[in-house]
Amino acid sequence: SEAWKHHKTVLKQFLAGFTSETSMSLALYTVLHKPLRDHIEQYIPLLTKLNEVLKEGSEKDVVTSAIKEYVKLESFIRQVLDEACFTKSLWESLGCKFTDMLCVPERRLLEDSKNLHISASTNRSDRILLFDDVLVLIQGNSFQSFDLKLVWVDENCSEKSAPGLYGLRIITPEETFFLSAKDLQIKAVWQWKLNQAVRQALNGKRDFPLWGQTGEGSEPPSCRFFTYVFRLEGKFKSASYEGEWHGGKPHGKGTLKWRDGRNHVGDFKEGLEHGFGICLVPRRSQDRYDCYKCHWYEGKMRGYGICEYGNDMVYKGYFKENVRQGFGILENLSAENPFKYTGQWENDKKNGYGVWEDKDRGERYIGTWLNDHKHGQGIVVTQSGVCYQRTFHADKMVGSGILLLEDDSVYEGNFTEDLTFVGKGKLSFANGFVLEGTFTNKLGQGLQTHGILNTSNEQLDDRITKAQLGLEEFPVEKRWKGIYDQFLEFIHSGCKEEMEESFTGFHIQTSKELRKSQEYLFCQRGTEDVSWKIEDILEELVQHQGLESLQSYLEKALKSSLHPLGKLLKALTIAFQATYSGIGANRHLLTMAQEEVKYYAKKIWEFYQGLLHLALEQKGQLPAKCVDGETRYVDQKACSVVLPLILPCFYPELFMLYMLYHEREDDLYCQGIVDLSLFPDIKLLEFLDVQKHLWPLKDLTLTTNQRRSLIKDKCFLSATECLQKLITTVDPREKLVILQKTYEEIESTVSRVVEKDYKLPMDDLLPLLMYVVSRAKIQHLGAEIHLIRDLMDPTNQGGLYDFLLTALEVRKCFRVTAA
Repeated sequence: SEAWKHHKTVLKQFLAGFTSETSMSLALYTVLHKPLRDHIEQYIPLLTKLNEVLKEGSEKDVVTSAIKEYVKLESFIRQVLDEACFTKSLWESLGCKFTDMLCVPERRLLEDSKNLHISASTNRSDRILLFDDVLVLIQGNSFQSFDLKLVWVDENCSEKSAPGLYGLRIITPEETFFLSAKDLQIKAVWQWKLNQAVRQALNGKRDFPLWGQTGEGSEPPSCRFFTYVFRLEGKFKSASYEGEWHGGKPHGKGTLKWRDGRNHVGDFKEGLEHGFGICLVPRRSQDRYDCYKCHWYEGKMRGYGICEYGNDMVYKGYFKENVRQGFGILENLSAENPFKYTGQWENDKKNGYGVWEDKDRGERYIGTWLNDHKHGQGIVVTQSGVCYQRTFHADKMVGSGILLLEDDSVYEGNFTEDLTFVGKGKLSFANGFVLEGTFTNKLGQGLQTHGILNTSNEQLDDRITKAQLGLEEFPVEKRWKGIYDQFLEFIHSGCKEEMEESFTGFHIQTSKELRKSQEYLFCQRGTEDVSWKIEDILEELVQHQGLESLQSYLEKALKSSLHPLGKLLKALTIAFQATYSGIGANRHLLTMAQEEVKYYAKKIWEFYQGLLHLALEQKGQLPAKCVDGETRYVDQKACSVVLPLILPCFYPELFMLYMLYHEREDDLYCQGIVDLSLFPDIKLLEFLDVQKHLWPLKDLTLTTNQRRSLIKDKCFLSATECLQKLITTVDPREKLVILQKTYEEIESTVSRVVEKDYKLPMDDLLPLLMYVVSRAKIQHLGAEIHLIRDLMDPTNQGGLYDFLLTALEVRKCFRVTAA
């Protein structure tokens, strides 16, 4: 080597005292190598004689083992010397061009196709050289070398070999070729030597391989970790990959880096991005990146992902074939033109039903889209309370529409984007007047009209002032299809693990580093003790089919963002809030929101049934067949089981809509309550015509300087306190139970007063209930009653609960006192 050449003179002086050999290499061998080899050769017969005289036992076993190791060492030394001679002969026989490029002092030739004939694929090479670190194919004046650390040997390729030949398939990151031998023994030798060379290159050390044996396993590992730069044309050209490999392809965790600044960190499968990954793509026009945190399938984005664009926009939603597809949210976080779109995507564009919020204008558009434009029916809600419904074409309003003003006036006709009336129209005022004609708006002259003013009506009908929008234009089953479609696809796939990960937006097997960098769909994940792996979910579903057990299970599942049903609920919650919170809190959207919540419950029950059906099928059990009245059964179960569990998620926005819808009548009721609160107990009972023998006078305990006629808030105190609990729960079932307990408390107090069991007739109950209501001072009682009526279990209609709700509507009588 070069080291010996530089110190040739010193070495000759050093070796002169030990040997008379004139050849430098032979002298080094004689002084440094031969004594060790002789020593080993002497030890073998010495240990053999010792082994012959020893009796059977542990000592003899130790000596026998030592003999085997010395024989291995002797064989290894002989093999190393043979390889050195073999390699030296090669360098002498090869041309200068190949020698200059291939000759490395530490490199040893293990096999040569000239000595043990084997040929590569047709016209691929003239000669094959196997070194201890590379495999070299020589053809003419050129050669190819393959790093053994990234070489895989596959012997199962007989179908690719020509008749009478025995083949080996050699797999490298970018090329695959075949080695063919005419003799099976020659193929076996090459296969063994290739495998040993690859294994030792991976281990970074030589061992003592003997024919048919190795020191550390018979074959090299199929899974490896390595860095490689792709050279050939293709998706990864010029990219550097560092990570796990299998069968010559990136497989497992890895990092790809391109020269243009692109980076991909994540999971790979058979050479393609597959699973969760983070991809950075530089923007050409500015020093920023688009960051994709997505699920990938066979090299393309598919399933849930988050994209943080370099222009301060963020997309959270679903992808397919590398484009936004399905349900997703796009938000512009910059100070310039901030907006938020929540809805359906198709081919990377807004298509279908969606909600757009323009934060600068203080407007929200609820309606249909086509190719990134408002197109079709749409509702616009403004921050000032104005709400209108129009037909849109490529972002422009066309045709006539309905405009609902904050003062309860209603305009039907054509109007501009700044809400100016134009052309023929009909304006209905809150006082009942109706102006119908042609409207114009000339510069400097204000709004002008030519028509007829009808003053005969006293007041507009509630059906006009409280008109509900969007019911016919946006059927509830056609809203948020993108959310439901993802779940259906998940169920139809058999709830495969990879589908679960892309649907639910989290990666089960990912490393801690990737987990830290990934954001989850619409929520920050907390620590959860319960395992929600899909196999556990399906197993547990079968065990919780009883009503009580099912309710407990669903409650736990719907609260977890790791459970598919909880994930679905979270997405629906975000969609609901995007529509009806903030600017969207408009009384003209109440019915639209109410039917949407009921439909959510129905779909969640259907999806639960789908999961249960799959779980039973996988256990070999036959699911129950659908029978007549199945739709009615689904609606009933959705309302009785699911709706109370999901209602807390939608209650704040939903109850706000109820309050706005019943605002005026509740204001009158509140004023009546204020007026009645001035009455002492006895005066109020008398005013409400409560029969005197039902007055609980025993409850009016007097203290010094008190008069019975001035005592307040003492009668029917237990019933009053019970009714006040109505606002402490959002569950319609619990609200009904509170009403029932209030009724029972009133009846119990009356029974105590008359000293016998007393069933209150309607004539007696109404004034007593009015008394309790006036003392409970519940705000927005009208909204509470209507919410209970609209969302309660249909099986409770017509019974005691229905009777109590009817009785509670006596609040309307309080308007008299307010007048």
